[in-house]
Amino acid sequence: MSSCGNPSTDQDALMPRRLRFNKGKDCIKCKANPGKIVIRHAVYCKECFIPLVMLKFRRSLEPSVNASAGTSKRPKLKASGSLVLGFSGGLGSSILLDMVHKTYFVNESSANGEARGGTNHPRSASVWTSCAVCYVEVCSAFPETRDRTNEIIKALAPYPKFDFIPLRLEYAFDDSWWRSITTTDQDRSQLTIELGKDGLYTEALRHGPSCDLSPVDALRTYLASLPTQTAISSAIRILVRLLLLYTARSHRASHLLLGTSLTTLSISLISCISQGGGHSIREEFQEEWYYGIPATTENADAIRVVRPLRDVTMKECSMFAWWNSIHVVGRDGQIRATAGIPGLTKDFIVGLEKDYPSTVSTIARTCAKLEPKNASPGLCILCQRPIQEGLDDWKTRISIRSYSDAKLGPDLVYLPTPVPPNSSDVTMSDQCPSISKQLCYSCRTTLTSRGSRAAKPTQPRVIHSTQQPLSAPLPMWVSASCAQLRTEDRQLMVLGNGEVWVGKRQDDATQRNEIAEFLLDT
Repeated sequence: MSSCGNPSTDQDALMPRRLRFNKGKDCIKCKANPGKIVIRHAVYCKECFIPLVMLKFRRSLEPSVNASAGTSKRPKLKASGSLVLGFSGGLGSSILLDMVHKTYFVNESSANGEARGGTNHPRSASVWTSCAVCYVEVCSAFPETRDRTNEIIKALAPYPKFDFIPLRLEYAFDDSWWRSITTTDQDRSQLTIELGKDGLYTEALRHGPSCDLSPVDALRTYLASLPTQTAISSAIRILVRLLLLYTARSHRASHLLLGTSLTTLSISLISCISQGGGHSIREEFQEEWYYGIPATTENADAIRVVRPLRDVTMKECSMFAWWNSIHVVGRDGQIRATAGIPGLTKDFIVGLEKDYPSTVSTIARTCAKLEPKNASPGLCILCQRPIQEGLDDWKTRISIRSYSDAKLGPDLVYLPTPVPPNSSDVTMSDQCPSISKQLCYSCRTTLTSRGSRAAKPTQPRVIHSTQQPLSAPLPMWVSASCAQLRTEDRQLMVLGNGEVWVGKRQDDATQRNEIAEFLLDT
């Protein structure tokens, strides 16, 4: 590198090349110990590296512990509820489990046995009343995959203060599990719908016989009905996330911690944007989940989903686990080999981190600055995240479709019955209201997208059920939302002769105007 001068005549014009990273052998922080690891062009020793990772962990978690910041500059940490950890057995969740245990659930005592700093010291009080570890077993969705629940139990043996809550992926379709975590009296009947068709009209909703379809078969039927491998990966991720959230709500938890590292977070951000989830990009960092209430509502019972390792890379997590002798169960090889967009994104980001580690943090910092332009009108009934405003109008403008195409011919069967010529009050949407208005763009694409080419058999494969591949049961929270939509919005009844009867709720003023000529003067 040179300046504006001529290096051939002026030797001072030649500037020294900037070092790619600190090639010194000593630690950049303490300046005394020899370096052991290079993190973003900086050399650290073991004694300085471990406190640095712990500092990043606490700096990301503690600002979100208290419900309100208050007036004190250093408020006492006290959560409003219990704590739930999402544990997968992977590297990030194993490190998160060990950090939380050593930082908030181990009382450091002095030589005489008394708490350090006295009994009134903030460290003497527990930040959370209790802590539970949730593990979601997904072996039912994949063939030839073993159940690793016993391995998870052995890994949690060194942490006796934590309660273990085993979950299974098929609980999302289990009526008994749904009854155990919900207290409201609502319709819990299982609903099925035709996937892969345009519109997702409520005419395709059917009450599925829960006695004939077990939760495992319902899960496999739902995954087998999805159109692409990317949709299957996205659906499993949504089911795991909602199972953790509803379990945390049933245990009156105020915080749900996930072991998402900086590398994994960058993978999730790029994958979410590429699948049309850019509107909810802020929820990938940190979200406040309200049960059935939009995220803008102020509610003390909100569950804060925090990722305390979002500033720690995968390389740092590996060295931290190695130097602290943290046992990592790991994930099954078939589950890691995720096909579709998530798998391609992971290969790209991991390869990018090896050669250009700073770009991975740049992805996270850039996405953290993004926010939706308009407020959300509600929550998606499938992923429980904000819905984009004006989604139908935007999708209509960008869609160029003709039903004269032979490939789109089968979709005509699922369109509503044509409106009679002499009927001006009944519209197409009134006959068959669509649940797509209750879905975000990402979930709508997941259920109705078409692959550009035939899907190849990839691992992991999903066991197909004997049911029709397009008829899929819906998760319990979606079934409850659809049932509520059908009863509160309008009632639809199709007679055997093809007539469509639509019942809509009207207010008192509208009813009085319609029957005004039949009322007697008093």
